[in-house]
Amino acid sequence: MTLSASGDLVLLVVSAAAGLLGALGGVGGGLIIVPVLTLVFGVDIHVAAGASIVSVIATSSGAAVAFLRDGWANIRIAMFLQIATVIGAIVGALVAPDVPAQILLLTLGIVLLISVAMQVARLNDEPGAEAPAASPDPLRLGGEYFSLRLQRQIDYRPTRVSAGFAMMAVAGVISGLLGIGSGALKVLAMDGLMRLPMKVSSATSNFMIGVTAAASVGIYVARGYVDARLVAPVTLGILVGAVVGARLLPRLTNRHVRLVFVPVLLAIALETLLRGLGVNV
Repeated sequence: MTLSASGDLVLLVVSAAAGLLGALGGVGGGLIIVPVLTLVFGVDIHVAAGASIVSVIATSSGAAVAFLRDGWANIRIAMFLQIATVIGAIVGALVAPDVPAQILLLTLGIVLLISVAMQVARLNDEPGAEAPAASPDPLRLGGEYFSLRLQRQIDYRPTRVSAGFAMMAVAGVISGLLGIGSGALKVLAMDGLMRLPMKVSSATSNFMIGVTAAASVGIYVARGYVDARLVAPVTLGILVGAVVGARLLPRLTNRHVRLVFVPVLLAIALETLLRGLGVNV
């Protein structure tokens, strides 16, 4: 793919916005940049996925440092759930070349809609609505974080851990197929099924998506789907946006994060589904 200097600048700015939104929502910039590259810049979806999966690793590295330092990401939960996502990501990457572009677009659109539905369903949830600290926790996956808004420590414990683990395997397959961190499903598993606080789910997802992407990036490189000319501006932009998003997240309420994220995801989801159905808008 060949871009002009102005095209590179536009792509850099768009990627930075994707990285910012991805860090806030815990889904990684790839969920946004893949449909943008495909729908706006006319990039083949397999090549777009290749650029995205490299950038997702950078996103995770950039955002995770801040989340780990501030105590938002839960390392024990991340390491446990990564077992499922890594296996799924390898499987997804191996079968991706055999899946038609239209099917990939439809799949991506559905993943986006799932994320929208999840965010809307918990729009008004506030800290304290999550599972109480007294909940059973045999794997010792619970934790705590300091709420800047409430000025107090929030304790939490995960619920339905087995269901969350199964959802992570699906998230891994989707990640390998589409070249995204599949954070939408990771956050769905942690925020929706395991009832972790939204900010903890987002921060932990950001930490996880890089490992999930790294599990399948070699397969994309080997098959020629990673275009260095495209990867450079996308990765740089998403990395910058992710670092900014990581610094903003602790200062926002759960509701504010969702209000920023839902309209963007919904618009991209509808456009992606229509393209997958062969409708150009």
